[in-house]
Amino acid sequence: MFPRESQGIEFKRLWKDDFFRELCAFANCQGGTLYIGVEDDGTVCGVGNAEYLLENLPNKIRNTLGLVAEVCLHSQENKEYVTVYVQPQETAVSFESKYFVRSGSTTQELRGQELAVFLRNRLNIQWDAQIRLDARLDDIDEEAVRYFVFRAIEAKRLDENTRMENTEAVLRKLKLMTVSGELTNAALMLFGKDIERWCPMPAFRIGRFGVNQADLMSDDNIICPLIWMPNRVIETLRNKYLVSTMHFQGMNRSETLEIPEDALREMLCNAIIHRDYESTFIQMRIWDDYMELWNPGTLFHPMTVENLYKRHESYPRNPYIAKVFYLAGLIENWGRGYEKIRVEFEKAHLNIPVFEQVRGGIMATIQREAFMRMQNRSADTQGITQIEQVTEQVKNLICCLQGVSMSKAELLRLNKLNKHGKVSRSGLERHYLLPAMEAGYVTLLYPDTPKHPKQKYILTEKGQTLSDTIL
Repeated sequence: MFPRESQGIEFKRLWKDDFFRELCAFANCQGGTLYIGVEDDGTVCGVGNAEYLLENLPNKIRNTLGLVAEVCLHSQENKEYVTVYVQPQETAVSFESKYFVRSGSTTQELRGQELAVFLRNRLNIQWDAQIRLDARLDDIDEEAVRYFVFRAIEAKRLDENTRMENTEAVLRKLKLMTVSGELTNAALMLFGKDIERWCPMPAFRIGRFGVNQADLMSDDNIICPLIWMPNRVIETLRNKYLVSTMHFQGMNRSETLEIPEDALREMLCNAIIHRDYESTFIQMRIWDDYMELWNPGTLFHPMTVENLYKRHESYPRNPYIAKVFYLAGLIENWGRGYEKIRVEFEKAHLNIPVFEQVRGGIMATIQREAFMRMQNRSADTQGITQIEQVTEQVKNLICCLQGVSMSKAELLRLNKLNKHGKVSRSGLERHYLLPAMEAGYVTLLYPDTPKHPKQKYILTEKGQTLSDTIL
């Protein structure tokens, strides 16, 4: 009796040329042994053509699959059987122009997206470097490219002269466009006008949950060029999901997010860079006492979750996306990102995030210690503290926007905006709108089009909560 059939073991009563599929699958996985003359339950039944197999199988395997197999004769209880051992191969192996792999004790043919991923991995071609023949330069958002150039020059990682270059020249410099003008996946995801066209699930999803997983209280899907995504996510978290504490020193106001913002940005950038873009979306799930950030895509060898906080080299899944994030000053490229996360959390006297590899991806679990401390205070004390930390102008603005949306012109016509006199347009922006929006109390009706002809201002959920307290 032999071990049961498994990923690396297959039993056959006799040889058929169809079994090249099993040998092909072994070669494309961890290698394996095909037993000929053995029943499915591992009992030796014997073969009558053992000498023929020993003489002919090695050549047939080499001619059919391009492999050198180890073919051996064995005997048990006067019954002969043959084993064919195939080593794992670095290059992809096909049989009759089809590709097979082992899954458990079964042989499966790769098709469609699974086949594309398999072949690309064997050819060592990253997804973000893949050429999209159906894309044109018109698919690129020039504003996103200009934003990148501005950030990269500010970070002193691109020359000042880059500011004068057009979009095509910038993409070529970044190696996101070929000599003949084709665009890569990285170009379209970083700067594309419609990234949903190039990626099946491009969203960064945020969900706020109650006591249990089924109790979804609110959610957001953030879809935009990747170069903007970290800021968009943080803005959404600040305005709707996380809490901030505000402090005033004279006329100067400072605001501290419950999660260290530099560390949060680092985690977001890591998720975006290391994500498997042929899988599902990035997910951030938020509860009262903790939050989870999960992105699809396991760590590349030799990285493990155990050594993330130790000194290590950088192994990005999407190196071209990572390069653009580095040049824009969003990340470092020395594998120091997790050290930065640890330092920022320790400076804030918070428990550092716990990383683990689950569900085919990497998950960071972050304790919401600052939020829980606020929750433990009495509601009355919390309300009074919040009102005292907001300027009189911002409180008046919030009261004016209670239940309505208003333009700048409409706000300027309101007498109750300032009880002591008329407010100028510049004063409205400087003392009312800007601090209210920075604090997350007010937002634009059309946030993606700041100069929209019908632009108005509305309260965020955070602003509505403060409005209820004030009134």
